[in-house]
Amino acid sequence: MKYTHVLFDLDGTLTDPKEGITRCVQYALRYFGIEEDTERLIPFIGPPLAEMFERTYGIDGRTAVEKYRERYTEIGIFENRVYDGAENMLMHLKSAGMKIALATSKPEIFALRILERYGLIGYFDEVVGSELDGGRTDKAEVIAEALRRLGNPDRSRAVMVGDRSHDVIGAQRCGIDCIAVSFGYAASGELEGAGATVIADTVDRLEELLI
Repeated sequence: MKYTHVLFDLDGTLTDPKEGITRCVQYALRYFGIEEDTERLIPFIGPPLAEMFERTYGIDGRTAVEKYRERYTEIGIFENRVYDGAENMLMHLKSAGMKIALATSKPEIFALRILERYGLIGYFDEVVGSELDGGRTDKAEVIAEALRRLGNPDRSRAVMVGDRSHDVIGAQRCGIDCIAVSFGYAASGELEGAGATVIADTVDRLEELLI
């Protein structure tokens, strides 16, 4: 195998969180008097939320995230599903002896709850996310911390798997490959433009590229 260590994004890569994230963003925007259709909020899936609120609507990111979490903590977090084939892929990677980490911009405490809820936690050697206070939201920081917790492996043998440009860029900044998946929530041309090492169209193809 080329890779011995694989880091996975969560939203749009292992799970489909569209319903939960877009509804919670919609809920937060209403606090600011903004009505928005959930289909227009799909770009919020993946990137750091505070940055997206500020850049897209010019509102205070910290306050918007606080309102988002009012709904997300108990409701939105589980308006989510695991992609077909994702658990089997993780099982096969684990059986092949690979070290597996989660590297998500989502708060670590929420990521752990999702993995536990859907029975995926046992496949991961490390789970790394952002801090509730807004720390470590940049994807390169998340990836660097995941690599540190994995014992700083040879970076030519490590790979990031994600569905948005910030996954690709974060991996590049950390000196590792990135396999991007097109079944997530990237806009047309986003992954190619960011310079993904290779793009997988299905979970089965992703597994082929990893093993």
